[in-house]
Amino acid sequence: QVRLVESGGGSMQAGGSLRLSCAASGSTFSLYCMAWFRQLPGREREGVAWISSRGDKTYYVDSVAGRFTVSRDFATNTLYLQMDSLLPEDTAMYYCAARYRVYGTSCRRTDYDFWGQGTQVTVSS
Repeated sequence: QVRLVESGGGSMQAGGSLRLSCAASGSTFSLYCMAWFRQLPGREREGVAWISSRGDKTYYVDSVAGRFTVSRDFATNTLYLQMDSLLPEDTAMYYCAARYRVYGTSCRRTDYDFWGQGTQVTVSS
């Protein structure tokens, strides 16, 4: 079982930056693919960024590629999402997620097993 707690959300003007953090506990951090998803009310949840269990592979949805950076710190069991050049369309609830790694499969998927409670990001124009 993995417990995930997000932090770092808030309000920002377009063009600004925010960094989200996700503290993981309860299991061995390096055994899990990690990801960030986001969701607007009434909309489907969207995968934003993914990182492999070893941190050597990252993936991004096209709308954030070049602006967002996902990373993980194995010393502190923390997942990060650095968000630069924010746009109003980045406004959403952001969720951290974990999935036990399966060799031979990609971490870029939507069927994650463990989820945080979410942190709100609001970008004004």
